Amino acid sequence: MDQDYSKTNQKSRARAQSGTETTNAQVIEINDGQSATINSARSRAGAGIEINKVLRNTYMLLSMTLLFSGLTASISMALNMPPMTYLISVIGGMVIAMFVLPRFANSPAGIGIVFLVTGLLGFGLGPMLSMYASLPNGGNIIMLALGGTGVIFMGLSAYVLATRKDFSFLGGFLMVGFLLVLVAAVANIFLQMPVMSLMISSVVILIMSGFILYDTSRIIHGGETNYILATIGLYMTIFNIFISLLQLLGIMGGDD
Repeated sequence: MDQDYSKTNQKSRARAQSGTETTNAQVIEINDGQSATINSARSRAGAGIEINKVLRNTYMLLSMTLLFSGLTASISMALNMPPMTYLISVIGGMVIAMFVLPRFANSPAGIGIVFLVTGLLGFGLGPMLSMYASLPNGGNIIMLALGGTGVIFMGLSAYVLATRKDFSFLGGFLMVGFLLVLVAAVANIFLQMPVMSLMISSVVILIMSGFILYDTSRIIHGGETNYILATIGLYMTIFNIFISLLQLLGIMGGDD
């Protein structure tokens, strides 16, 4: 009897110990799950803070470069620079943006290069603005182009920021469209067809509007984490929209 009781007692202790170990294991699993959830939430919060930082720095640098471009354009107009200045400035700015800027995009020197590129492009605008300003309705054309560019950029940017939609699927279409327009623009240098110029300017505005959606979407979804590169990309879209609107309004104004 004593031996049977002892065996029964040992079995009861073993069951109790086993139950305690199972409970402890379940508690550990629950704690691990909670820890993973907390870490995931912290990771998402950290990513959100970083994205907001990139977005804020991009818009801040973009605003400064646009003001700087306006200053260099005014200097160019005051100096009465020749029309060839535009072509030289655009080629120089594009070469620096494509081949020099990416090497310094992660250093403070990259900010200086961004100002160099945007300053060159603004300086190149001087002769074009002088030409439009000399037209009978030139001042209104320039202001309309400037206002239209601002409305397009702010409207599309606000739409992406409000809806948080992912427009990454546009990348391939936009690049193909840009290359086609580039070929058409080169061809029209020799053809000199006003109707073709009108079509090219219209398509450029559509493509650059798509790039605003695409670039802004990449920033808010973490696809672009470098605010220097993001700034130069958005600046180029604004620059091209403004030039195209000037050409459209100039052509329509000339027809009138």
